Amino acid sequence: MSISFDKALGIHESALKFRSERAAVLANNLANAETPNYKARDLDFAAVLEAQQGKGTQGVGMQRTHQQHFVTDSLVDQAAGLRYRVPSQPAIDGNTVDTQTEQARFAENAAQFQASFTFLNSKFKGLMTALRGD
Repeated sequence: MSISFDKALGIHESALKFRSERAAVLANNLANAETPNYKARDLDFAAVLEAQQGKGTQGVGMQRTHQQHFVTDSLVDQAAGLRYRVPSQPAIDGNTVDTQTEQARFAENAAQFQASFTFLNSKFKGLMTALRGD
């Protein structure tokens, strides 16, 4: 009998990947806090989850005509969940990054990443226990 890691680990592997990609987007926002006309972006978890489950209707159907076209390891694309954030108070120079909001969301994302990692770690420990027969 073989073990299916997809079934055993559930969505938590994808959640870790999503959280790491969201951390990169939020860090990019913070890095561009002083860039004129920079628009803050964030990931929509519900849209990414829907796209991962194959229920997404927002995506554009594309056909690969070359083996290097559309190659990506990312869960997130423009159709799936990368959205511009609506600013609460945009700056005069057109920048929509609110540093305090970005830092709070970055910290929240880090805590959620840690929670997903801890849960995934406990899943692996459970699988190891099952394999050893303890």
